[in-house]
Amino acid sequence: MATPLDPPPNTETVSRESLANRKGYDEHFLGSTVPLPRPTDPGIETVILPYTHFSVVFRPDRRLATATAVAIDGVKLMDVPRNDNWRFDPRLPESQQAGHPVYRDNPLDKGHLVRRLDPVWGPTAEASMANGDTFHYTNAAPQMDIFNQGKELWQGLENFLLDHAEQFDRKLTVFTGAVLEDSDPPYRGIQVPLRFWKVAAFMQDGDLASTAYVLDQSPDLSRDAAARALAEAARAGDPPPLGAFRTFQVPVADVAEITGLDLGPLPAADRLPPGARAAKRWTRLESFEDIVVE
Repeated sequence: MATPLDPPPNTETVSRESLANRKGYDEHFLGSTVPLPRPTDPGIETVILPYTHFSVVFRPDRRLATATAVAIDGVKLMDVPRNDNWRFDPRLPESQQAGHPVYRDNPLDKGHLVRRLDPVWGPTAEASMANGDTFHYTNAAPQMDIFNQGKELWQGLENFLLDHAEQFDRKLTVFTGAVLEDSDPPYRGIQVPLRFWKVAAFMQDGDLASTAYVLDQSPDLSRDAAARALAEAARAGDPPPLGAFRTFQVPVADVAEITGLDLGPLPAADRLPPGARAAKRWTRLESFEDIVVE
């Protein structure tokens, strides 16, 4: 059965002109320069899309973002109602974006890459604009709609880090994206990412500091069984059988390696103990108390 192409009733349309004043992510927000992540492979085309307090590094070939960057001012955060009015970004052809048909009539959520709450700070009008900007399809990626402890940890990482950031004015920059791999299973014209990454940056004792995390929703099966399940789902036109959310703290350098992104000064600023970094040790998080920030 063909997937209907009509948008859902609550989708809004925005014009290219309405986004013309967006300044995007400020790489000097922390006082130490932290650039946008970019692919190290010059053959990978990306488009930089600025929004309010954040930017998206978008890959048209995958119809998804490879990276996002947001500045969070924890002192100025505002409480703005959620509206769920998802829309295409008019600065890109709709055919290059993973829109509503990808998520229709299946258990896939439109997972925010830049968390809705993160850029919502400053004067009321600015905060409201940032809230709306997070509902562009360019800032979404398919994630399973199940809610478990792993997903709860992932969604609360920024709050945890902000709560521990009072000594540096509760400011963070957070980089998030999908791990876009050639082996990701196909579905409705896209390949569904099985893993997501997040790197938080902040100032600690006058120096840049960072920590990194990976969210894994791969099927919790053996390699062969998972490959068979993904292939069968693709043949049937069904969404891939994704597993429970598992959240790991990882070396920042590992995120750069698995994503093929240049993370600038962030790997050298990693606050994971040197022994864990050298061993490329991934620590599964069961609670926020498991997070290590030296």
